[in-house]
Formats: sequence, C-alpha cells, structure tokens
Amino acid sequence: MDLHTITAVKRPASPDELVGWPQGHAWLGGGTWLFSQPQPTLNTLVDLAGFDWPALTVTEAGLEIAATCRIIELDQFSPPASWLARPLLRECCRSLLASFKVMNTATIGGNICMSLPAGALIALTVALEAHYTLWPRGGTPRVVDAAEFVTGDHRNILAPGELLRSIAIPATALAKRYAFRRMTLTHLGRSAALLIGTQSPGADDLTLTITAATPRPVRLYFPAMPDAEGLRATIRSSVSDDGFFDDVNGTPAYKRHLTYHFAEQIRQELGAGA
Repeated sequence: MDLHTITAVKRPASPDELVGWPQGHAWLGGGTWLFSQPQPTLNTLVDLAGFDWPALTVTEAGLEIAATCRIIELDQFSPPASWLARPLLRECCRSLLASFKVMNTATIGGNICMSLPAGALIALTVALEAHYTLWPRGGTPRVVDAAEFVTGDHRNILAPGELLRSIAIPATALAKRYAFRRMTLTHLGRSAALLIGTQSPGADDLTLTITAATPRPVRLYFPAMPDAEGLRATIRSSVSDDGFFDDVNGTPAYKRHLTYHFAEQIRQELGAGA
C-alpha cells in the first residue's frame, strides 16, 4: 500500500544519528504491517536496514537474535544439536498468518513489537525465558524479561522512539524439553490458542506459557510437576474466567476451554518423561 502521508524516509547508519523523536516518526523493519494499511499519523519512516546488525549469533550463553532478523532466517537456522528445544524455533516461525512473502520480509522484532496476542515469536521468546535489550532515545539501554514486555493487545512497554535492539535466549532454556500445542480456526489462520511447556533436563519442573488465548503472555513456573487439579487451579488464579481474549478467532469461552485442555495435554506429555 502507498503511504501518502510519508514525506521522508531516513536511513541512518546508527541510532545515534537521530536527534530526538518528533511526532509522526516510526521505525521501519520489514514493513509488512506498516504498509498493510493507511498510517495517517505518520510522516517519517526510519529504516533499520542501515544498522547492519548480525541476524543470529550463537555463543556459550545461548542465542542472540537481532530485532532486524527476518523470520525466514530464524526458520532456516540450524541450531546446535545440544539444544533440545531447537525444533521449537521453526514451529513458532510457522505459527503465523503469513505468506512466503511475509516470511521473507517480516522481522522478529516487528512481530514482537506489534504485540498481538497471536504473536508466535512472542510466545517463543517468553517460553524460552528470553530477555530483550531496549534502546531508549537519548537514554541508557535497558534489559527486560520477555514476559514483561507485552502489556495487552497491541500494547507494550516501549516508550516513544524506544527501539528493540535484540533478543537473548539463554542456553539453559534452549536445552530444555518442550511440548507445543496450537489451535487455529483455519489451517493457515491466526492462533486462537498457543501454549508451550518446557522442562529442565533430568528434572520434574514445568514452565507453562499461555499465549493467543490471553491478551498478554502468561508464564507459570512449577518447581515440581503439578497434578491436574493443581495445574487448573494455578491457571485459574492467574487468568480469570473473563480474562481470555475475545476476537474473530474465538470466543473467550472457547479459548478458555482450549487453554485448560492443552495445558493438561502438556502436563501429561512432559510428565511422562523423555
């Protein structure tokens, strides 16, 4: 879509080249959402491509993903064999309402910053205990837990002009076993519910992440595998019956049912051992 209100496109080599953050500015990553509908409040796009950040960096500490990493790059990435959760990277990349054109253009940071309940890269990074590095305009960078970033449907903690720089997933989380459940109303549709459970190697713990069914991610940790009623009670205390997301992908009652159903399946799968 042509954006007729845009009068300037800036391509800085570094965020330091920008002075202030006037009203009407927006960061441009892949642009798959920006160019999908009119943006009457915008007049200037600031292209991130000039920053030339490495898309994916593997270290002993884990995996660092640049916000500008394209979804297809993570989808085609070959992780170390020691990462038991490595198939989850691709599963989440493939859990988007996205054509091959979008997969080749859209960025990981864009999916996260859109902060939609069905953002599958949000689910991935919350489930794998990631931390985001944020660059404020004229301030000191800050690091936040992925679980605290999204605050609601299309809402997050970014200040005006603040930039998501990178996502760090720890090796300890990537080494965990996992169970994945997702429901969509159509084969390639947006998620109505997406749940991920993880478990530490040789342990009986459970970390359960609930997304898509709720306006923001919910991550629950159990130091020992709960029984069925204990799991339901913890979910109920964390998400009220009227706290499930209502949209065209399903009613709150439907998403509540999916959440409890998938959570029990995950509990049984991970509780059964490797």
